[in-house]
Amino acid sequence: MSEDGNTRQFAIQRIYTKDISFETPNSPQIFTGEWQPSINVQLNTAAQDLGNDHVELVLTVTVTAKQDDKVGFLAEIQQAGIFLMSGIPEEEMGPMLGIYCPNILFPYAREVVSDLVARGSFPQLVLAPVNFEALYTQQLQQGQEAPETDDQTH
Repeated sequence: MSEDGNTRQFAIQRIYTKDISFETPNSPQIFTGEWQPSINVQLNTAAQDLGNDHVELVLTVTVTAKQDDKVGFLAEIQQAGIFLMSGIPEEEMGPMLGIYCPNILFPYAREVVSDLVARGSFPQLVLAPVNFEALYTQQLQQGQEAPETDDQTH
């Protein structure tokens, strides 16, 4: 039980892919040379209060692979989850939405990115694990607000 007497509850209600985009703007020419790309990965989260103690968290993963100055592929996915969060103190909601929930969603996003890249005829790409706690702490140190239960993108 929490300090105010409410029972804390956290449960995954649903995990789903909300949006997928894959582009190969320089194909087929990109396939003719040696593939030694530079890879850029960007992560963002957005949370929305759905009411009745339910929150949707969307983890957006954008991967850009460039060969020299040409984009080989651009993959972007939005992996989402609906979470029941009841009796959780307000001061703990930031870490829940900025660390805990993204940690749950990332393996699903990682699998979708890997599958998209392979279907695009590129060598397998497995994203490295992400330390969401370190990212969250860095975000706080930069003076940005932590994700809350409304529409925000970070």
